[in-house]
Amino acid sequence: MPTADGAIRVANCSGFYGDRVAAAEEMVEGGPIDFLTGDWLAELTMYILSRSQAKTPSAGYARTFVTQMDQVMGTCLDRGIKVVSNAGGLNPRACAEAVAQVADKLGLSPRIAYVEGDDLLPRLGELESAGQELRNLDTGQRLADLGVEVITANAYLGCWGIVEALERGADIVVTGRVTDAAVVMGPPAWAFGWKRDDWDRLAGACVAGHVIECGAQATGGNYAFFTEIADLGHAGFPIAEVAADGSCVITKHEGTGGQVSIGTVTSQLLYEIGGPRYANPDVVARFDTIRLAPAGEDRVRISGTRGEPAPPTLKVAMNYQGGWRNGFTFALTGLDIEDKAALLERQLWAAFPGGRDHFEQVRTQLIRTDKVDPGANEEAVALYKVTVKDRDERKVGRAFANAGVEIGLASIPGFFGVSGGPGPGAPYGVYWPTLVPSELVPQTVTLLGEGPTVVDNTAPGLSGDDVSPAAAEVPPAPDGPTEHAPLGRILGARSGDKGGNANLGVFARSAEAYAWLDRFLTVERFQQLLEDTQPFEVERFPLPNLWSVNFVVKGLLEEGVAASSRQDGQAKGFGEYLRAKYADIPASLL
Repeated sequence: MPTADGAIRVANCSGFYGDRVAAAEEMVEGGPIDFLTGDWLAELTMYILSRSQAKTPSAGYARTFVTQMDQVMGTCLDRGIKVVSNAGGLNPRACAEAVAQVADKLGLSPRIAYVEGDDLLPRLGELESAGQELRNLDTGQRLADLGVEVITANAYLGCWGIVEALERGADIVVTGRVTDAAVVMGPPAWAFGWKRDDWDRLAGACVAGHVIECGAQATGGNYAFFTEIADLGHAGFPIAEVAADGSCVITKHEGTGGQVSIGTVTSQLLYEIGGPRYANPDVVARFDTIRLAPAGEDRVRISGTRGEPAPPTLKVAMNYQGGWRNGFTFALTGLDIEDKAALLERQLWAAFPGGRDHFEQVRTQLIRTDKVDPGANEEAVALYKVTVKDRDERKVGRAFANAGVEIGLASIPGFFGVSGGPGPGAPYGVYWPTLVPSELVPQTVTLLGEGPTVVDNTAPGLSGDDVSPAAAEVPPAPDGPTEHAPLGRILGARSGDKGGNANLGVFARSAEAYAWLDRFLTVERFQQLLEDTQPFEVERFPLPNLWSVNFVVKGLLEEGVAASSRQDGQAKGFGEYLRAKYADIPASLL
């Protein structure tokens, strides 16, 4: 049931594997929708699913999606709501078959399709023989030079396999690794009959997908100015009302918690992006052309998005087994914190031949959570975190754990640990991003009980118009008296992981504040404020149309989320770290 102006309602019910299971039922029962979509996959999720599948070959998909289908399948079929999900993970066929078993139990007969083609693991030798070097996007290193065993290799597919499944009459579409936005792009591309070179329409849908794919992050979840939201106890999930021209309105069901505002939408637009050209398999969406405008209570219109031709390559996310790691977190209480950390380090490394060099990688962090003149025992404690990695499991196993325990009565005053007890080493995966030509990765669409259809991923000879950034009127940056205050008083932020890199998007809420932000927050100032970024390359991308600036810190998360030894391994709190820093801010902005 499209809206009065002909837009289709595309709802989200999952932003990650582990999100609120009840969300599917809430979206189906809470108001009118035409499509129910969800995102279950991330780089880390693929690694986790691979470990699950190694134990049980029939596993490898998001089981919570099957639970949700048990709850809503009948209602979706009655109301003509189609479902599009990437919950198939590493095993979309098994996921589709599990959904079919649910349908049989319920006495229903939906048409279920699954989309494959993203899994390149069986084809790596073939691709390398054909001249594909599979070089790391960040380092340029060839995969063949590593001599490692890859455990997952999945291309990010686009929306045209989903479109083909819908064209063949599917009620439920299950995919493997498609882009987060693809599950939202497929429904309008099918419903409105878009062509592969409808760049602006596809770009608009891509932006809509990017906004709603993380569920409640578009409706106030994880929002910098959360104290301004009256009811965030149980946030509703987002809906994109996508029009035939690719524009959309972001909203949520009436009466649900949370908020849809320019701020919440801007915040999500900045999540896990790089530069203004946001590359998707089907289009390059220009984030520097997006226009936002209020469209009523809990309604934000996104329009003006321009698109450029789809890139000739697909991104491929691989994981290989990096080795084994272990760690201790020691508590340092009271006085002489630095001296206590130094003694612990001397004692710990003395237990191993070669000291720190006994291990392939070592990371130590002194985390000053202690306070002067503490008001409670816990406020007197700093943390000293030690992480070791090695391809030899024995080095980081009990031998390392025992060394941390054995100094317990011969070390610093007040010695105790906060990381549980000693344990064996744990395996970790290393993320390896690369590119392959699109034409080498066709999609295969299969309806259960019927034969497959192959969807070509290439669009040869297509071109597009030149795209210029949207004009943005920015006044002079305010001067005058200043006040030393936290940046978060006037700036919002959203941060996240991009493989081994981290992004941090900063946004203002007025043109004057943006003018000051753009002048003040240079790369040099950024690294002065966030001292732990100084060893890394930082890229800066202004987005004046969104009153925003995005930063990408290369290598901050080491070899990817699964391997990161940072306390915040996915950089989720990185933006709040910046907002807590003090600066001399014009009083007029405060």
